[in-house]
Amino acid sequence: MVQKKGSRVLSDDTDDIARMKLQAVLLADSFTMKFHPITLERPKVLLPLVNVPMIEYSLAWLESVEVEEVFVFCCSHSQKVKEYLEKSKWSKAPNFSVITIESHDSTSAGDALRTIYNQGVIHGDFILVSGDTVSNACLRKALQEHKDRRKKDPNAVMTMLITHSKPSSLTHQTLIGTDEVFMAIEPKTKQLLYYEDKANLSKGILSLDHLLVSGSPLNLHNNRQDCYIDICSQEVLSILIDNFDYQHIRRHFVKGLLVDDIMEYKIFTHEISSYAARVDNFRSYDTISKDIIQRWTYPFVPNVHFSENCPHSVLERQGIYKELDVRQSHTAKVEAFTVVGKDTSIGHNTKISNSVIGQGCIIGHNVLIKGCYIWGNVTIEDNCKLSYAIVCDEAHVSEGAVLEPGVILSYKVVVGKQLVVPAYSIISLCPQPSQLDSDEELEYVDSNAVVIESPSKAEFEPDCSKASIFGHGYIWSHTDGGVREEFWRQSVAPIPLEKLEELSCIMHAVESDLNQDFDSLPVSGELQHDSECIDCDDGDADYDLDNDFEKEVEATFLRAVNEVPGVNEDHVILEVNSLKLSFNVSYADCAGALFLAVMKLALLDNHSTNKEFLASTNRVISRWKDLLKHYVKTVDDEIEVIMKFEEMCSESTKEFSPIFTSVLDRLYSEDIASEDAILTWASEKEGADESDKVFVNQASTFIQWLKEAPEEDEEDD
Repeated sequence: MVQKKGSRVLSDDTDDIARMKLQAVLLADSFTMKFHPITLERPKVLLPLVNVPMIEYSLAWLESVEVEEVFVFCCSHSQKVKEYLEKSKWSKAPNFSVITIESHDSTSAGDALRTIYNQGVIHGDFILVSGDTVSNACLRKALQEHKDRRKKDPNAVMTMLITHSKPSSLTHQTLIGTDEVFMAIEPKTKQLLYYEDKANLSKGILSLDHLLVSGSPLNLHNNRQDCYIDICSQEVLSILIDNFDYQHIRRHFVKGLLVDDIMEYKIFTHEISSYAARVDNFRSYDTISKDIIQRWTYPFVPNVHFSENCPHSVLERQGIYKELDVRQSHTAKVEAFTVVGKDTSIGHNTKISNSVIGQGCIIGHNVLIKGCYIWGNVTIEDNCKLSYAIVCDEAHVSEGAVLEPGVILSYKVVVGKQLVVPAYSIISLCPQPSQLDSDEELEYVDSNAVVIESPSKAEFEPDCSKASIFGHGYIWSHTDGGVREEFWRQSVAPIPLEKLEELSCIMHAVESDLNQDFDSLPVSGELQHDSECIDCDDGDADYDLDNDFEKEVEATFLRAVNEVPGVNEDHVILEVNSLKLSFNVSYADCAGALFLAVMKLALLDNHSTNKEFLASTNRVISRWKDLLKHYVKTVDDEIEVIMKFEEMCSESTKEFSPIFTSVLDRLYSEDIASEDAILTWASEKEGADESDKVFVNQASTFIQWLKEAPEEDEEDD
């Protein structure tokens, strides 16, 4: 290929490569409308994520992986992004240069990178990332692998970061609300051979004929999540210049290269075990916020001052973070996994759980806030109820109002007294544009086209008999036809139970049809199972699938706990059953994984003595015993629970080891572990090494009591 302007050819000399500073391109536009109408007034990268602008997480991570020069591409609200960066620490950070590149003509990521190319600023390999990315991954190994491949094969133009994430078999979505992705990867080289994020799942079939012709081994995955972090060579920019129809990086660029047999460019993958995710939609906004609060993203967490734009927070028990000068009534309750911003006041008998409250908010008396994101300077009057909603800056929720799950109130919206805002409603002072072309449309509207109506001209009536009660704002429809049926997929609200039940019925119907179809296939058309695949050493064999299943169950259980009060146990059972099918595990596996998740709750409570710890553990077991019993159906299931507890005490949560016998007694009294199960577990340890009999020996008195108890009962008779 002829070298184009703005691009400099690098020599293959190792010293040359070593001296080249590491660069990054950060896209400050997502080029979608998923956060409309909020992003009509503020760029997405400046929206608060746990009270910190999204772009701060991305820049702080790039600095941590030793990037020296970042080019921030701005299009929508470019002036606001530039002003923010100029006033921030990033404008004067040593050894970390942040340079903005502005364009109002770009309507896609492809256009953005073509603009970058024409600027002639990229001089070697660079990291491509969006400004809504949160990660704590180390890139040293991935960068080295990319450079080593480039030396051997100049056509190796990109390395994509991926991570393990099992999608829901019901919704075909990952935990962060993105579509299930199918990837075919060559097991030894990690070369990407196939990528599909818009599969037609209704048919239940993927066409891979073109890949199977060569006879080369490949692994097809649907349990990998695309991190949308790419290590790119300069050729990526050149390819985009030559192909102006490449707009979307995944749908056009990646898929285009995978089917191009002429140039033979190659894309590789690098799987990470650390955290990396993108705020792609409102569900991922919710999930990533929870991950930050629960410290999966450490050191980028609320009580670590990783940027000067991060507020000072104090971490209290049960994952509660409070900034300075919070005024909380002594009768108010701030419950687990909640963040409260500076200068916020909380009135009498108000309860807040699993929520993020911004700075300068006024929250009245007898207010219930559950699973919400309340941004800055919001006023919520007395007796209001908010569930799983997003409320933007300076909005006002009047006395007695109710926000049902999934509601979004944009900036300065006013909700009238006693008004019930229906589930999934979107309300903004900006009128909805008459035409929305597609999801690929640029995420901004020309400033001359957006008119913020005065409140008197932007009234909406509630769906109730009190027609004199008004709010201020336009109600947006979710599609051109005003249908909001599918909005639950990408909402901050939990997926409704009735929707999960409906999807479960559909899934079983599809499986039945597929089984009938596959029964008629000739044997010669069968593919080898992964375990029979030659040279299948891509890490699947080493990956701890049991651990992965346990993490998924724990995440499901924690989501339910975070929905207090009134956890719907049927919802948990339905989701765990879905995971059971996805991972093809037994009820015993479900029992052990769920027991692990339940017991970890006890660790959240502060305790200074083993007595206090035992009391807390007993409360947790009593609270969730019915849920555990749903999966403890046989003696073998009960033994699995005991063995899981034994494993916890010796490995992952050694805090339980001093109270092992007391907890075992509690499991017995709550009918979670029967006498037969305990005695069978003990007898199976008789021939084991002493190191494996630590907890049997510790519980020897209790075990002996169980053995003698039936004899005493017979003597009494």
